[in-house]
Amino acid sequence: MNATEHARRAYAGNRAPIRTDRGSEYEAFAKVTQKLQAALVNSGQEMADASKKIHLKAQTAEAVDLNRRLWSLLAVDVLSDDNLLPEPTRASILSLNEFTRAHSRKVLNGEAEIRPLIEINAAIMRGLSQGRTEP
Repeated sequence: MNATEHARRAYAGNRAPIRTDRGSEYEAFAKVTQKLQAALVNSGQEMADASKKIHLKAQTAEAVDLNRRLWSLLAVDVLSDDNLLPEPTRASILSLNEFTRAHSRKVLNGEAEIRPLIEINAAIMRGLSQGRTEP
């Protein structure tokens, strides 16, 4: 291997991707949605062991709480005077935040499934990915 190849390899990993707000939001939704999906998949498994059931409840609670916190941050952002989204979009996000909060409570109380939270996040991710230019 020559010096040029060594230099190329040394600096190749140091390039940090440029993140847009849209890209960062997409990534946050993707991470939270993956946790929700993992909780959903695990909830479908038969668990006779009490410790596994407790672990599943904790995993679900963590995923739902993380999702709720993400939506709360989004709601605070759209209420900011600096937010440039159109009013109808801002109102829709606030409405989805309220639904997410109420539905999350039901999920944690065992009164509802987690799937609607995943579907909402997936729809948001589809919207965020339109026109995305970063890798």
